[in-house]
Amino acid sequence: MKFKRAMREELAINITPLIDVVFLLLIFFMVTTTFSRETRLLVNLPEANAEAAESNPSQIEILVARDGSYSINGRVLVNSKIETLVQGLEIESTGDRTLPVLLIADAEATHQSVVTAMDAIGQSGFTRLSIATQRPQELDQPGSTTTNRP
Repeated sequence: MKFKRAMREELAINITPLIDVVFLLLIFFMVTTTFSRETRLLVNLPEANAEAAESNPSQIEILVARDGSYSINGRVLVNSKIETLVQGLEIESTGDRTLPVLLIADAEATHQSVVTAMDAIGQSGFTRLSIATQRPQELDQPGSTTTNRP
């Protein structure tokens, strides 16, 4: 009969140590976890306050449009591949690698398209690169127009 009484007693599981372990694991993971936070960098681009340089007729002008297309000395290239840009530079320079190259990029052009143009200029062997800028608008007088007179 003693055996039957022991069988009827309910078995109880003490879950207090389990809760303590889970709580300690939770604290451990909270302390050791690093949360990645996306940061945004403020980039202040340089402004050009210098006087406008005279246009050199014996230079190559590369225009990078807003959509990433290129034109060399006013001639639009058929595609935006770097190989096409290198070939266009070879044709326009007629082998003279000492010509200065003026890179004019739209303010809305992607950074990649500008870097691709600079890479093509470097691959072609040109060493004289200028990047065109415009004056900041707050320096211009309201209602005045800028004209270049010879």
